Amino acid sequence: MISLPILYRDEWLVAVDKPPGIHVHPTAFSPNEDSCVRMLRDQLGQWVFTIHRLDRATSGVLLFALNSDVATAISAQFAGREVKKRYLAIVRGYLPEGEQRIDRPLREEPHLPPAEAITVYRRLATGEIPVPTGKFPTSRFSLAEVLPQTGRKNQIRRHLAGISHPIIGDVQFGDGRQNRIFRENLDSRQLLLLAMNLEITHPVSAKILQISAPLPQEFRKIFAAFGWPETVVPRW
Repeated sequence: MISLPILYRDEWLVAVDKPPGIHVHPTAFSPNEDSCVRMLRDQLGQWVFTIHRLDRATSGVLLFALNSDVATAISAQFAGREVKKRYLAIVRGYLPEGEQRIDRPLREEPHLPPAEAITVYRRLATGEIPVPTGKFPTSRFSLAEVLPQTGRKNQIRRHLAGISHPIIGDVQFGDGRQNRIFRENLDSRQLLLLAMNLEITHPVSAKILQISAPLPQEFRKIFAAFGWPETVVPRW
């Protein structure tokens, strides 16, 4: 079985670098499929408690507690919007310059009313592929830093798609033509969304804990193709 790369561990918490394509929990449709919970439990030889989730296709920092009291304490930080989260995304088109804010409620389930959802983002770099798209002679893309202020289901993907800048590789909310351009020209087949940084207050020491995921090879490949230096990515 594949081991999950450990980004941080102490006697109360463990953070892993989640690979794309793996669910956090087993699902009703695939109860025997590998999941991060099952893999990490077997890897550590002890039970782990989920604190938050990432979409199956998303990679990056995923935090677990090693006992239920710590899980409750950290979950309260998420509920109180005290946790800082930073994502990296590659999207269709040229995003506007400067810090931007999307404030659009999202419905998490069909039977529920829309809930407040806020996403802040900032363009870090732009790139082009010499394939015509619509009225443009090339296909244009942006690298974005994304800071969700709330944690709704598929929030970042839905918000960016809602402003006509869907994330590349998103088969649910994205642009199939742009996804195909990335597959055919850059051999990129995954969702280009990385949970890059997570900052919490440690529930025992009360100190600020910052956890970062390294830039994956898939992103490095695209950075090289577009000539983006890795220093364009802000780090905590």
